[in-house]
Amino acid sequence: MPKTKQNTMTFNDIINGEKPVLVDFYADWCGPCKMLGPILKDLKKKMGDQINIIKVDAEKNADAAIKYNVRGVPTLILFKDGQILWQQSGVVQAHQLQSIINQKLGTS
Repeated sequence: MPKTKQNTMTFNDIINGEKPVLVDFYADWCGPCKMLGPILKDLKKKMGDQINIIKVDAEKNADAAIKYNVRGVPTLILFKDGQILWQQSGVVQAHQLQSIINQKLGTS
């Protein structure tokens, strides 16, 4: 598990926190995964501290990818309190992601 910028929390620590977490399972060779990078940066700007966004290399973290049934990359999974609220493979635009996240979290 790669270290987060602020400290060395584990993947499980992060997804079990109170703050919602959007996990992007990706692979370095994946073209659509590269397209998702700027989209997630845009989403983070829009949502700020409401959400954590982390990227997980599905090949280097195969156990996590298998555990969460990641069959293709990119796969996005929204966690809150360790529970999966939403999961989808493929590229999703920032405004659509924000709408889905707000809907799943019951916020406007």
